[in-house]
Amino acid sequence: MPIYEYICLNCDNEFEELVFSQDEPVPCPSCRSENTEKIMSACRARVKGGPNLDALQGSSCGSGKG
Repeated sequence: MPIYEYICLNCDNEFEELVFSQDEPVPCPSCRSENTEKIMSACRARVKGGPNLDALQGSSCGSGKG
């Protein structure tokens, strides 16, 4: 069961949700609207033996802040 990032199109709240079914609507935890959209997650990576590659410095990755 993956965790996805969403944005509420009513109140612009960004949040994460553990999704059990791709077909069920995901309500916003702030305003309870189901007018939400899945957004692309941005993560950082470090390659062993290579330079430190911070794809998007200061962005969130999963549940932590980067």
